Amino acid sequence: MESGTSYPKDKINILLLEGVHPQALKLFRNHGYTSIEVLKGSLPEEELIAKIKSVHLIGIRSKTQLTAAVMSKAEKLLAAGAFCIGTNQIAMGEATSHGVAVFNSPYSNTRSVAEMVIGHCIGINPD
Repeated sequence: MESGTSYPKDKINILLLEGVHPQALKLFRNHGYTSIEVLKGSLPEEELIAKIKSVHLIGIRSKTQLTAAVMSKAEKLLAAGAFCIGTNQIAMGEATSHGVAVFNSPYSNTRSVAEMVIGHCIGINPD
């Protein structure tokens, strides 16, 4: 028997921005979450403030700025995932004061960076 959540999964609103990998969407859906919005880009602060009011979980990359103004309006936000190297785009003090868990995936881009470096090395023209 699967253990339940304290809140129905279909009522947990998830926002994934900046082209977060489709595997994230698949994982959420496979675990029963259905209220998921996926956007290819980041949002300007005013649009993000309007949208984040009903969001419980947000997944971002490096362009989205979860500023103090944004975090102050994130009334339902439980967690923010930064699918990039750092968390400098998140107002950590504001997140902490609102009880929002913040995490990142610092090694998610390591392989891509290594491939790019090798590609540039191979493509160097000695002339």
